[in-house]
Amino acid sequence: MKQVNIPDDLYEAIEKKLDEYGFKTVDEYVTFVLKEVINTDEKGSEDTDVFSEEEEEIIKKRLRDLGYLD
Repeated sequence: MKQVNIPDDLYEAIEKKLDEYGFKTVDEYVTFVLKEVINTDEKGSEDTDVFSEEEEEIIKKRLRDLGYLD
């Protein structure tokens, strides 16, 4: 297993939202997000329905809460 460093403020923001996101640890959440990014990249842009509308809204909310989306 490898370790990756993230800024303290990002870690704390994720940690505050774990219950809402449905994850037990920051590591679990970050692993999920990175796997989703890798899977999306591997599928390419041809498959536009990677997530259901509900999943897409959850992801957008997570990104908004972390400050990545307005």
